Amino acid sequence: MPVCDVCFRQCKIEEGKTGFCGARVCRDGSIIADNYGRITSADLDPIEKKPLKMFRPGKKVLSIGSYGCNLRCPFCQNSDISWSKQAFAYKDMADYFSPEEIVKRALELESRGNIGIAFTYNEPLIGYEYVRDTAKLSKEAGMENVLVTNGTASLKVYSEIKDYIDAMNIDLKAFSERFYKNVIDGDFSMVKSFIENAAGSCHVELTTLIIPGENDSDEEMYDLSEWVASLEKKYNKAIPLHITRFFPRFHMTDKEPTPVSTVLHLVETAKKNLEYVFPGNI
Repeated sequence: MPVCDVCFRQCKIEEGKTGFCGARVCRDGSIIADNYGRITSADLDPIEKKPLKMFRPGKKVLSIGSYGCNLRCPFCQNSDISWSKQAFAYKDMADYFSPEEIVKRALELESRGNIGIAFTYNEPLIGYEYVRDTAKLSKEAGMENVLVTNGTASLKVYSEIKDYIDAMNIDLKAFSERFYKNVIDGDFSMVKSFIENAAGSCHVELTTLIIPGENDSDEEMYDLSEWVASLEKKYNKAIPLHITRFFPRFHMTDKEPTPVSTVLHLVETAKKNLEYVFPGNI
């Protein structure tokens, strides 16, 4: 039975069946991205919304997304297009846009401040083939490419897209194996490996959503920022960190919003190791 090698799940997918992410299928004995070119969301966003604070500030980027995700964050902010029942119920209604069509549209938007294409909203790397093909054409057209990802992808996937991506915002959802395993059903070591490699090839900014009682301790933030600082030293470059405020949503409505004071305090904690730390959602 074919095995998908996109992420840590290593799904064994039977002919005609779909993997855990809801987007990769087995057809004729090969595993492919069923969501290739099927766009569920598109908008011309400020680059700061990704969030990217120190990459082309004041510019805009054509942001596109599809359906599917390989994590199961109970606090998902894009559940309606990512992995909720609604997302999978309406996936067949998603319009198809070829890489050429997306690049053509991105070029048409240059007059409105567009610098290129951002792959975002759901988890783009479960359909890395579309990211690769579209970003390659975009680069050839003189535009820039942004990736917003959870970083839970194999280094094989990274190697497929790295030459075409100019900036990434990567979710570092916590700095503990416990959180990744028990809260979001993920793989902490894979995320760290992806971040370390990405930081060596393009501009990288990280985002950590602070959830009360889950990843809001001083000790964890200090360790997280110390690790990021070690990457800055290794590559001699800044890696900005966004520390953002949680609001109850999706399957996690039993917690209160993160106090603003907690976010600001953790920003100061992270600044003991990092120069560029930004609060978000406050």
